[in-house]
Amino acid sequence: MTSDAKPLWLRLAPAIFLLLWSGGFSFAKFGLANAEPITFLALRYLLVLAVLLPIALAVRPPLPKRRADWGHLVVVGFLMQAVYFGLSYYAFHLGVSAGGVALIVALQPILVALIVPWSSGEKVPALRWLGLLLGLGGAGLVIASRSSVEIASQLGILAAVGALLGITVATLYEKRFGLHHHPVTSNTVQYAVGLAAVLPLAYFTEAMEVTWSLELGIALGYLVVGNSLISVTLLLAMIRHGEAARVSALFFLVPPMAALMAWGLIGETLPPLAWAGMALAAGGVALVGRPGPRARRV
Repeated sequence: MTSDAKPLWLRLAPAIFLLLWSGGFSFAKFGLANAEPITFLALRYLLVLAVLLPIALAVRPPLPKRRADWGHLVVVGFLMQAVYFGLSYYAFHLGVSAGGVALIVALQPILVALIVPWSSGEKVPALRWLGLLLGLGGAGLVIASRSSVEIASQLGILAAVGALLGITVATLYEKRFGLHHHPVTSNTVQYAVGLAAVLPLAYFTEAMEVTWSLELGIALGYLVVGNSLISVTLLLAMIRHGEAARVSALFFLVPPMAALMAWGLIGETLPPLAWAGMALAAGGVALVGRPGPRARRV
C-alpha cells in the first residue's frame, strides 16, 4: 500500500495556499486603514464564525471524542489565530511594512527544521538544509530589492518576531498532536478560540471604532474566505499529510509571491534583483520538496 497516490486536492493545495496566503498581507493593510488591528481581527473572526456556525449546524460534523483532542484544537487555535495573526496585525499597525512582516515570518522553516527532529522525530536531510537556506536568501533578496523593510518601530519588529514564534510553535504542535478532525469542527473551534482571545483585548486596549467602506468590505471578504476558510484549512491539512519542514518551506515563497501580486495588481515595479530572488527562493523550495532518503521504520 503506497501512500504516494495523493488526492488531487492535496497536490494542488500548495499552489492554492501560496496564492491566497500571499494576498492576505496586502488585504490586511487595506483593512487596517479602516480599523484598529485587534478590532479588525475580532471583526474578521466574527464573520468567519457567522459563516461556519450555520454550516456546522447543517452538516453536524463529528466532534472530538476525548478532552485532550479538544485541548489540542484550542492550543493550535490560540497560537494561530490570536498569537500569529494578532501580532502580525499589530506589527502592521506599528509601521512595519507587509514585506517586512512577510520576510520575518519567512524565517519559520529554519526554526521548524531546527526543532522538528526533537519534537516529532522527523529527519531533515542536508540537501533540504541547503534548500531552506537558499529559500531564505531568495526571500531576503526580494524584500531588500524593494527597500520594503523599514524598521519604523522596534516594538513592531518585536511583534513580527512574536508572530513568527506563534506560527512556528503552532506548526510543530499540529504536526505532533493534530488529528484528522472534520475541517468544519476544527475551524469552528479554532476561530471561536481566536475570537474569545482577541475580543476582550480589543475592548480593553482599543476604541473599537470602524470606518465602514467598500475597501473594508473587500478586505474582510478576502480575509474571511481566502485566508480564514481556505488557506488555514489547507495549511493544517498539508501539515497533517506531509513533513513539517517541507510544508513550512512554502513560506519562503510568500514574500516573493506577495511582491509579484503587488506588481500585477497595483503596478509596483519589480527590479531585476527581485526576480533573481524569486528564482532563488523557488529553487530552495524545490530542493526542500524533493523526496528524502527512505525513512527507517523502527
